[in-house]
Amino acid sequence: MTLTREGEYAVRCMLELAKNYGKERLSTKAVAAKQEIPPVFLTKILKILIKGGLVVSQRGPSGGIMLAKPPSEITLREVVEIVEGPFALNICLSEAGQCTRKPHCKVHQVWYKAQDAMLKELDVPLDKLL
Repeated sequence: MTLTREGEYAVRCMLELAKNYGKERLSTKAVAAKQEIPPVFLTKILKILIKGGLVVSQRGPSGGIMLAKPPSEITLREVVEIVEGPFALNICLSEAGQCTRKPHCKVHQVWYKAQDAMLKELDVPLDKLL
């Protein structure tokens, strides 16, 4: 899996919101400027993050965006998977994938261990990345 630009921008947006957690809402314009994300692209990403329950937004003069829950309760993996979909190193390890060669495949266990290690690294809460 290669992290797309959309995934990278989502992570940067979430880290910016995590830095500001517990303070006032941020404008999308401010987040876009601080993280050098094209505003139109950020709006698209925010729709996904809001739908995924990670961000809340409020319109109006005192509106803006903020995390829906504390940064300690949101993992990097959660952000990536909401934007990119479930992580799978290959089709055999995907949720829908059925490895027909598993009983005699010599590399299945290697793929599994590699994916497991990656997922453990991604399970870091956002507050640990600040």
